[in-house]
Amino acid sequence: DLVPEFAEIDKTNPNCVVLGDAAENFTYANLNKAFQLLIGMEKPVLISLGKGRYYKETDGLKLDVGAYMKALEYACDIQAEVVGKPSKRFFESALAELGVPPEQAIMIGDDIVNDVGGAQQCGMRALQVRTGKYRPSDENHPEVKPDAYVNNLAEAVDIILQEL
Repeated sequence: DLVPEFAEIDKTNPNCVVLGDAAENFTYANLNKAFQLLIGMEKPVLISLGKGRYYKETDGLKLDVGAYMKALEYACDIQAEVVGKPSKRFFESALAELGVPPEQAIMIGDDIVNDVGGAQQCGMRALQVRTGKYRPSDENHPEVKPDAYVNNLAEAVDIILQEL
């Protein structure tokens, strides 16, 4: 829950809208409030903490932040600044924090675009796991091709250990 992180910020005269993983707080009312704030700004700024289309919960797939970001981009005729996956800056920041060069890092993810594609665009290898929100159609993605597909995390670890 990121809401407490923004508790100290003065919201009386906003200069941007930050869109994150709000789960049950992604409502029409909240989306419309974000739209009204952005459309009322002279130079609207939309910052999105990700670009995911959907994610998986125990009760099924749910719309992710990217769907709401795209709605606001379209309605306000603006381009969001994405600071989470698949942003190259996001992956570079994580690598810098760990002190690991990209060629020595491997991303394991269930999202062909945000996990695999994001990692590969900064020089990392990436494995797509066939769990979570993976769909068989991911294997026919026109642009993103993982270094390997794995059926689960244990198989991913086996592949990584074989290559080391």
